Amino acid sequence: MQRFRFRARSKEGLLRKGIVEAQSVATAAEVLRGQNLVIVELHELKAGGGLFNFGNKVKFDDVVNFTRQLSTMIGAGLPLTDALSILQVQVSPVMQVQIAEVLKSIEGGSTLANALRAHKDTFSPVYVALVAAGEAAGVLDTVLARLADNLEKQREFRAKTKGALIYPVVVLIGMMLVAGVMMIFVLPKMTLMYQDFNVELPAVTKILIGASNLVSRAWYLVIAGIMGAGYALQAWRKTKLGALAIDKFLFKLPIFGKIKMMTTMAEFTRTLALLVSAGVALVEAIRIVKDVVGNTVMHNALEVVAGEVEKGNALAVSLARQEVFPMIVPQMVSVGEQTGKLDEILTRVAGYFEVESEHAIKNLSSAMEPIIMVILGLGVGFLVIAIVVPIYNLTSAF
Repeated sequence: MQRFRFRARSKEGLLRKGIVEAQSVATAAEVLRGQNLVIVELHELKAGGGLFNFGNKVKFDDVVNFTRQLSTMIGAGLPLTDALSILQVQVSPVMQVQIAEVLKSIEGGSTLANALRAHKDTFSPVYVALVAAGEAAGVLDTVLARLADNLEKQREFRAKTKGALIYPVVVLIGMMLVAGVMMIFVLPKMTLMYQDFNVELPAVTKILIGASNLVSRAWYLVIAGIMGAGYALQAWRKTKLGALAIDKFLFKLPIFGKIKMMTTMAEFTRTLALLVSAGVALVEAIRIVKDVVGNTVMHNALEVVAGEVEKGNALAVSLARQEVFPMIVPQMVSVGEQTGKLDEILTRVAGYFEVESEHAIKNLSSAMEPIIMVILGLGVGFLVIAIVVPIYNLTSAF
């Protein structure tokens, strides 16, 4: 069966839209006419695919909005199938196909968690585990509301992080573009005059001329080399050894390493708090988090922690034995275990790391301005020494 998206008008003139299943477009049109609808638009709905199709992935914002709307509808007492049918025509076209498949699975007797599990690229293991816990406990609306809150906080945190880094990234890209234009178009013309004079040039000038000639004459090789190095690094990143080495390196960077650590800890503590509050067993929650934390160092550490907790050790003690976790994490977890409010404590720890990371990013953005000015000054000074000084020496010789 094929799926067709339609827009049609009823006898009363009301606009209706949705998705209809049929063997062909002609059959779909007959079905709609049988419902006394005047077809405005009718086309086949495809999932998309292919190597160069980058628009077939569901965006994070789409998942956030879908979760919030679904939690609101379920909380209002709307049946799950009706809620999904309504959302099916309100989400993005890419997500419509997935929601249609989820709805079809549920109508066939599947649970929502099992239906979502088939779309792991869109719905993470944490998402599926929370939905499964909500269905098992009969509190799906409550769990979806908490999940929507958590996803919205993640979206807000990511937006703040990206916003703080926009300025330095744009400036650095601008500097690279200006340097490329200088090396390819400007410097070769300026250095031609040196060829008319049979004089010995300074070593700095020779280096600049050699680099300019390389970039201007073999720029395609330079670009190919950069792309090849990036591809090789990405391929190495997919191996266990490469991922571990790169993640360790990122954690050890002077300023960016601290930001990376705090953002990772915020993600870890907030996600673990959400799973624990939903009633997921602690060991299972840790193993779910380790697969979605997005850092190999953290993944390996949590794998050890999960094994120790399964043997009966306290979570705080197991976390303290891993160097990747700052001391505040096991200390606060110990308080949560003693008071029986582990989820609340983890949520507070997540808030602490989010605030600290925001401050660190803002400080980095402020510090980037003088750093960029120093780099620009060094670049201008290098050009003065390499180009202007030889010209001055040549003019002084006459």
